[in-house]
Amino acid sequence: MGMNYLTAKETGEKWGLTSRRVAYLCEEGRVAGAMKKANVWLIPHDTAKPSDGRVNNRRQLKKEHT
Repeated sequence: MGMNYLTAKETGEKWGLTSRRVAYLCEEGRVAGAMKKANVWLIPHDTAKPSDGRVNNRRQLKKEHT
């Protein structure tokens, strides 16, 4: 049985992100199993959403210094 893939747009709707953000994550290699065919990113339907690397570090830094 073949693997089912979603487009960046479909994955974005599933993860609550824009299709462009999903494409950036794919380009950065942060989406496991993602592959580009022509101009379309294909993401395995069961791939977990990667953690958000844009988390505000000020809170962490503040906790470390107190």
